[in-house]
This record gives sequence, C-alpha cells and structure tokens, in this order.
Amino acid sequence: MNTIAKPVARPVAEKTLRHPAELLESGLIPPDRLAAVEAVAARYAVAITAEMAELIDPADPADPIGRQFVPDPAEFETTPDETDDPIGDEIHQVTEGLIHRYPDRALLKFVHACAVYCRFCFRRETVGPQASHLSPKALENVLAYIRNQPEIWEVIVSGGDPLIASPRRIRTLVHDLAQIDHVRIVRFHTRVPMVAPDRVTDGLVDALTAPGLTTWLAVHANHPGEFTPAARAALARLADAGIPLVSQTVLLAGINDDPETITGLMRAFVENRVKPYYLHHGDLAPGTGHFRTTIAEGQALMRALRGRVSGLCQPTYVLDIPGGYGKVPVGPDHVSESNGCLTIEDYCGGRHTYRPG
Repeated sequence: MNTIAKPVARPVAEKTLRHPAELLESGLIPPDRLAAVEAVAARYAVAITAEMAELIDPADPADPIGRQFVPDPAEFETTPDETDDPIGDEIHQVTEGLIHRYPDRALLKFVHACAVYCRFCFRRETVGPQASHLSPKALENVLAYIRNQPEIWEVIVSGGDPLIASPRRIRTLVHDLAQIDHVRIVRFHTRVPMVAPDRVTDGLVDALTAPGLTTWLAVHANHPGEFTPAARAALARLADAGIPLVSQTVLLAGINDDPETITGLMRAFVENRVKPYYLHHGDLAPGTGHFRTTIAEGQALMRALRGRVSGLCQPTYVLDIPGGYGKVPVGPDHVSESNGCLTIEDYCGGRHTYRPG
C-alpha cells in the first residue's frame, strides 16, 4: 500500500484555516454548504492546517482526511448517552488543569488549543480559541500537587495539544518536572508532527528533554495518508534525538475501520519508528455518533490483524469507560475455559485444547 499522501490540485492554503469563509475560499466546501458549516463552527472550534488542507479531496464526501477536520452538520445529531465529559475528566480533576485518575500517573492539560480540531474530539466542549489558558498560578498549583504526591511516577502532558506551546514554555515545564525526584517519565500527547510538522524544529525537540527525566511522545494519527514526507521527517527528527515514540489512533467509521487501512496505518507507524500503542474506541462525545463503530466491529478488526500482520504493528484496542472509570482492553478473547481445560483459538480460527500443567 502506498501510504504517502498526494496533494490535491486546487487553491493552496498558506495558513491554518479557522473560519468557514476560508474553507470556502480554499475549495474545501461548496457555496451551498457554507451556512451549515457556519452553524457548526459557531459551536465547535475549527482549524485545518495548510498541510492537512492540501491533502483533502473536497469532491469526495468520504475523503478520510476531510472527514476528520471539515465541519459537518451531523455534529448536531446527538444521542442520549453522549455527554460533554465522556471520559470523566471532571471527576478526577484535583486542581485546575490536572487530572489524577490512575495511582502512578497524572495528566496535565497544559494548553486548551490545538493545531487542528478533530470533529470527533472527546474534549470538544472544552478546547478551542475561546478556552481559557492555564495561568502561571494554576500551573504552580499543578506542580505543587505533583510534588506532594510521591506515587506520581509519570506526568502525561496533553490538552489541547501541548506542542503548540513555545519551546521556551515546554522547556520550562520539562525542567520543572525534572526537579521532582519521584517523577521519572514525562509523556507528551500530540498531533503536531503529523498535521504541523514544520513546528518540530531542533529547538522544540531539544526543549522536550531534561537530565533525570525520560521523555516519551505519543503521536496521534488515524489514516496512512497523514504520513506526508514532511511528517515522516518530523518523526525522524524526534526519533533521532532518542525520544521514544508510541502511537494513538481513534477507530473511526468509514475512515480506518477496515483491515487494509488499519494495516497500512500501523505499518506506517512502525516504518517511522513509532510503536503502535492504543487504538481507542470512539468516546461518547456530543455529535460524534457518525464516527463510532461498535465494539464488535473493533474486535473483528483486531482479530483480522492478529497473526497476519507483524506483532510490532499490533495496538491495544481500548475503551475509556464512561464516567471516569479508566481505560480497559476490549480486544477479542482467544481463550475460553471448560472443565479445567482451555480452548485456544489461533489466528486462522482453529481451536486447540490446552491443559495447564
């Protein structure tokens, strides 16, 4: 599979597109769709970087890049089980900007803006240009909490997208965390290397590390077409600097929910020194039902990967349990038990008896 995307011939965006009129001018939406897109943009933030805009084929309503970023009136269609806080951030917020859900790690919402705004975002109600930023006082409260919680071994820096912050701010945060003896790992979650690769400068890469602290970076991509030459170069810059890279992907109906596409995506990660980590089942964020698959469909997809695709390319399929109960693996089960014997299913569907010693 060719996983290098080819730009689409039409007006080239020279900046991030943030307003429906700019989407119209760039040819991403037709004139008769402008009013509907304006209505969506009035509620949920819009941003499409020039790099992503160049990849979108507006003539194809199923375009896998366009569906991720171009507003759609379907976002007004909600279901009773959807909620503004689908994974329970608020339940576990211990101080402004810090979520302490699991014993040994805490998540810092360092910024509340992104380089692009995904139409399926689970924090879509709290991110965007209208969101208030974390003040210096709030950040100091975060650091004080972490200092007083010796069980916190890892700090996950998220948002928004933390890599839209300046290298100076990132460097200061990383060095502050490095001064806390029990914090040994900092993990950044980001879309930036894929959607705004020019931001991954030598200065940014240098800002991500500090003595005494190991930095990991989780790269979010959902389709092999996102691996442009510039994105590959940005990932190489990070990997060459010795920063371990893992992946995050959201399972999205009509975008990556078939074996060929998910195989191409996971192979593209591995080819670029990014270890597949999580395949997220779609969260119950408002207006995102048109992106969600069933868990059974996700399990079938994972079953299709097992044995047919390198073990390096196998992510863990997870569900973030609504209500703040955390992530759990929901992949297919290959083991069943009866009368003390186990039946093991191989990747071809064959069943084999295994008697534990």
